[in-house]
Amino acid sequence: MKFSWQSLYSFCKIGTFEKKSILEKINKYKTIQAKSEGLYKEKGSKFIGYVVQCYDEDEAKSYLEQWRKEHHQARHWCYAYRFGLHKDVYRANDDGEPSNSAGAPILGQIQSYDLTNVLICVVRYFGGTKLGVGGLIHAYRAAAKEAIENGKIIEVTVHQWLDVNFEYPEMPGIMKFVKDNNLIIKEQIFELSCKLRIGVPLEISEMVAQHLDELDNTSITDLGIY
Repeated sequence: MKFSWQSLYSFCKIGTFEKKSILEKINKYKTIQAKSEGLYKEKGSKFIGYVVQCYDEDEAKSYLEQWRKEHHQARHWCYAYRFGLHKDVYRANDDGEPSNSAGAPILGQIQSYDLTNVLICVVRYFGGTKLGVGGLIHAYRAAAKEAIENGKIIEVTVHQWLDVNFEYPEMPGIMKFVKDNNLIIKEQIFELSCKLRIGVPLEISEMVAQHLDELDNTSITDLGIY
């Protein structure tokens, strides 16, 4: 059985030096605990803000498609996201609104609350009266801010995340190993075969990966450091 690391983020290197560096410099970050919403109304227009925990562009696209379907009669779906431990993966989108009047103020709220691994979308239903660039900036900022404040900001300890796929005979040993090392189980699936998604403290991640890699009928996939 061969183990290979596959990081979600190009800046999250998996070598010993890089892991040590991440552990020393960035071992916690702030994000939103769960999806929350905000609402702002101005001159007949309605701005509905959504904020969710999100880790990459594909996941963001999935959320945005979902909100477009839910609000198919809306006029705009403006958004911003920021990903990664270094907060250097980000984007702001005005979705047809005047340049920098929507995506930028949404991103500004993510930065103001020092969040990462989040996506905020503000859905606008046009009320018939133009608000001007200044009015739009205020509206999108207010909807994003309320969505954040209606949720709960949490501080997350950085972990190495692994998917562990195995057969039923290996379950007792793997579950005991997970418990003995206080690993986080984020997801578990027990069907024809088994899968655990586990969070591993960086200081023991190499030991855990090596141990699991040596087990029969077991494969692991690295999901990255976050």
